Amino acid sequence: MPLQNVFFPEYPSRASLLFLPHGVRVLAAWLLGWRSIYALLPGVLIVFAFLGGSDVFLPSRLMAIAIAVTTVPAVFYLLKWVGWDLFPRADRKPCWSCIMGVGVITSFLVAGLTNLAFGSARVEYVAYLIGDISGLFFLMLGLYFAFRIADSRP
Repeated sequence: MPLQNVFFPEYPSRASLLFLPHGVRVLAAWLLGWRSIYALLPGVLIVFAFLGGSDVFLPSRLMAIAIAVTTVPAVFYLLKWVGWDLFPRADRKPCWSCIMGVGVITSFLVAGLTNLAFGSARVEYVAYLIGDISGLFFLMLGLYFAFRIADSRP
């Protein structure tokens, strides 16, 4: 956020334009399924409590927490239910573009539902959307290069 404020000092939203945790949500839901809710919930609660203080227990905040941890696994399971199983299996390679697609779809859903829960302005929706998609892209890009470097070492 400090770097974002240097480059975009007049941007009215408090949302991050590079939100890497969305990529973590997508990868966790892909790898863990519904168990990702339990894995991500403590961190999401801590961040909401840190940013909102005692307001973390307001209904809008609790709804945003629920949206943040359940939307991505729900989309993966919905796709599995309609016949497109993207979950990892030993007998096939991951479809990374499909996982990115799920991440983009869920960023639209999470941004829309979160702003609905908060009753935020449209600029907030756009900021969440940009942050989620760019965070997903740059996290996946960073992991791609990190794994390439790790594979190239003897």
